[in-house]
Amino acid sequence: MRQAGLAREAARLFSGRVEFLLSAPQLKFLPEPTVPEIAFCGRSNVGKSSLLNALTGRKAIARTSVTPGRTQELNIFEVGEPTRFRLVDMPGYGFAKAPPKVVEKWRKLMRTYLRGRPVLARTLVLVDSRHGLKDVDRDMMTMLDEAAVGYRLVLTKADKVKASVLEAVAAKVAEEARKHPAAYPELHITSSEKGMGLPELRAAVLEDTGI
Repeated sequence: MRQAGLAREAARLFSGRVEFLLSAPQLKFLPEPTVPEIAFCGRSNVGKSSLLNALTGRKAIARTSVTPGRTQELNIFEVGEPTRFRLVDMPGYGFAKAPPKVVEKWRKLMRTYLRGRPVLARTLVLVDSRHGLKDVDRDMMTMLDEAAVGYRLVLTKADKVKASVLEAVAAKVAEEARKHPAAYPELHITSSEKGMGLPELRAAVLEDTGI
């Protein structure tokens, strides 16, 4: 009953007010920490913007690009009227068409936010179903473990692989996740294009905010 209620409330919230608030190139530009925040992170081109658009039922609440590394700041979105929680779209890691100094600035911004934001309720680490975990994903997971920041692993683009391949990738990712103390035990398998796993992920986000 509780899960069904969460799913209904999550669907209501995500179909209501979801608005872009600001882009923060530095932590000092972040809004006041007054409501819970859910961060989305993952390798460049993993489908973060597409997933945000699909979760909120919008076509362009978050910008998508075929150019990896387009998201260069912390992009903040507010959900609910009044605001119940915020979604934070983080710069992609692992690859970016930018000078090394710029890339390092993004990394520092992400590390500082993830380790020190008091209202960060949960981080979603997005993993491409076609590739599974890469070393850069493992580095992020280890950093979150060390910072004691709880996170969920979310497989994206699940419609792009055969069912048997998806099952094998999911099993391998779930097995590896069990070795990480801050990783949530449940693995989310999603497709922004087909809508797979989105109701469950919306409910999980709402549960994580504790509201």
